[in-house]
Amino acid sequence: MERAVRFIILSVIFSVSQINCQEAVLHVSNGSTYKEYCIVYNHSWTPLSQTLDAALQYPLVNMTGTVLCNNSGVSPDVVKGKALVVMRGDCDFSQKALVAQNLGATTLLIATNTLLITPSANDSEYTQIHIPLALMRYRDFLEAQPEFGEGMQVKLYAPPHPKIDASIAVMLLIAIVTVALGGFWSGACERGRLNADGGGGESKADSGELFLYSPLKVVIFVALMCGMLVLMYFFYNVLVYVIIAIFCLASASALFSCLDAVMEKIGCGTGSFSIRSYNFSVRSLILAAVCISIAVVWGVYRNEDSWIWILQDLLGVAFCLNFMKTISLSNFKICVILLSLLLVYDVFFVFITPFFTKNGVSIMVQVALGPDASGEKTHGNMVEVPAEPQAPSEKLPVVMRVPRFSAWAQNLCGMQFSILGYGDIIIPGLLVAYCSRFDVWINSSRKIYFVCCCIAYLLGMIVTFAVMLLSGMGQPALLYLVPFTLITSAVVAGCRGEMRQFWAGTTYERERPTAPLKDKFADLEG
Repeated sequence: MERAVRFIILSVIFSVSQINCQEAVLHVSNGSTYKEYCIVYNHSWTPLSQTLDAALQYPLVNMTGTVLCNNSGVSPDVVKGKALVVMRGDCDFSQKALVAQNLGATTLLIATNTLLITPSANDSEYTQIHIPLALMRYRDFLEAQPEFGEGMQVKLYAPPHPKIDASIAVMLLIAIVTVALGGFWSGACERGRLNADGGGGESKADSGELFLYSPLKVVIFVALMCGMLVLMYFFYNVLVYVIIAIFCLASASALFSCLDAVMEKIGCGTGSFSIRSYNFSVRSLILAAVCISIAVVWGVYRNEDSWIWILQDLLGVAFCLNFMKTISLSNFKICVILLSLLLVYDVFFVFITPFFTKNGVSIMVQVALGPDASGEKTHGNMVEVPAEPQAPSEKLPVVMRVPRFSAWAQNLCGMQFSILGYGDIIIPGLLVAYCSRFDVWINSSRKIYFVCCCIAYLLGMIVTFAVMLLSGMGQPALLYLVPFTLITSAVVAGCRGEMRQFWAGTTYERERPTAPLKDKFADLEG
């Protein structure tokens, strides 16, 4: 039995460890310097080496003045034992490869000004070709030619692309840290309000925070989300700029709130001054300038994939933290209603809507990635990579983005990202925040509800990524996160005999009682 379990585990690991990619790397050098470019090949032809050291190096002959559909005008002595670069067009890839092979060439590169697609042929033609064949961007060749001159040497290799990328671990870390910090912050604010109540401190309503205590409000909230998503699907090109502007304002405000709370915690002075009876805080002014600057830089360079993801994730984390601290769910009943409705919302717009859309892509994915997203596209085993720079496609700032670190060849062709929607952090995070506040209400020194809910969220995220890797397709994370967090919270409350208090929570629509929360829960039991 133990051997069978080990065999199954090893089989699963092997099945998700590596995948065959159609992207590869063209290593160009002249003995002193080198540069690498994107190429697209088909592993059904002669396979490429997986490492640079194992790849063979050949001199490159420039024959971009011909399409090489026949050997007329080409001397075998010029190309024998060398790599050729010719232009795409006029005949099939297999015909070009056969001509190059008969001339004695060792490698064939086909330069193109259009899409780089996976070169294909009839099954019978694959066995006739014994030299590597790949497509490259013509603009890349024009860029390399003056830099490396006539002594250009090339190597072709295709590094394996593991499915399990380090970006998944980074994304998991971002998610769990954000949820834990947001829940902790919400609990700390609740404790501060309780301590301030005896001295006439501000109530929750007066603190500028919002709360959901009515099932009707929850239903309206989810209905508005559905309506907004459908509007984004049909009017994306207009509404995307409205969302970008709102995100810049909201994320700058959220980042200010987070940094100001950190400064307050470490005891950083404010250093106030007055102008015409108006008081100003030096700390607040500096923080506001920094936060606005970061939001503006993101807004200006939002389409620079190589580095702007760092700022987007920073602003996204701040946005999620501030949302979890600002929006409060008053009881577990509201948590169950909200998370259950959003689970149905997530599953419907990911799994069901592809049956109704023209291109078979879910509304959720289409809105999250943008309808005109440029870059690499895959169709089954086929790959398409733009040969020329594409106009940047606007994308909604509603996801965390982390580059796929091990996808070296794919990143040369176009940056590849692992993504996680803000909703997959915020929605379970609201339940985590409620658990943290409930720990405060019952004076739980070990924060049992908060810790258990965070662990449940972590396990739910791990299951989400595992299913995604095994199925090879994106998953609605709430499908796994909602059951894990709701069931865990309910089990903890049931085991501790506190389900009635946990279910009822507290209601902020009525005036806050001045009696201790323990007494309130005792009254509920009576």
